[in-house]
Amino acid sequence: MARFTDRTAIVTGAAQGIGEAYARALAAEGANVVVADIDTTLGGQVAKQIVADGGSAVFVPVDVADPESAQALAEKTVEVYGGIDHVVNNAAIYGGMKLDLLLTVPWDYYKKFMSVNLDGALNVTRAVWPHMMAKGGSIVNQSSTAAWLYSGFYGLAKVGINGLTQQLAVELGGNDIRINAIAPGPIDTEATRSTTPANMVADMVGKLPLRRMGTPGDLVGMCLFLLSDEAGWVTGQIFNVDGGQVIRS
Repeated sequence: MARFTDRTAIVTGAAQGIGEAYARALAAEGANVVVADIDTTLGGQVAKQIVADGGSAVFVPVDVADPESAQALAEKTVEVYGGIDHVVNNAAIYGGMKLDLLLTVPWDYYKKFMSVNLDGALNVTRAVWPHMMAKGGSIVNQSSTAAWLYSGFYGLAKVGINGLTQQLAVELGGNDIRINAIAPGPIDTEATRSTTPANMVADMVGKLPLRRMGTPGDLVGMCLFLLSDEAGWVTGQIFNVDGGQVIRS
């Protein structure tokens, strides 16, 4: 399939893990992909590999917590590719994050965490939407089933992402810009392995109806669908892709 030929997609946090999988999948379906990440080494490698595989990609460094950096990302994308059609707000502090309570997490760490994991999606959306409003487009935010489970400040950030998605769907809808979110369950990435103790992971997987960890590839189909024209009447929704971890009525 080539659902994204002649279109440009920004993927933040695309230097590895889930974001890298999204970027590669978009390129495979014809998109010009902007690999956006704070990690210049790994991000540059991902963009180069996409090009080596026959796709179109550039790396642009970004700190999503910084509104000026997000603005520079949008401007560079337009400079290179002429416009912006799709955005995936995937960047987050996750690998190696502190495991602490809301009541005791150091305040400076909490504020930095939220500036990336919640405010980052808003900063990038505020930067890109003026460039998208003429033609419309679509945005996918990365949420998590942590929004419905006890997960401390990480879960709180994902509750915020869900609310942000719903509020922005209303504000952006008049410009034919759709915005939805994906809420993954436990995904087998290096970030998960470095953050979540193995016994906790085993306990989670044992309670999943499908009895296995997810992979980044398990999320790709939903992301591409939500960005594509096939989801042209879908906005403001949060979709669990979680092996049945959270079943909501």
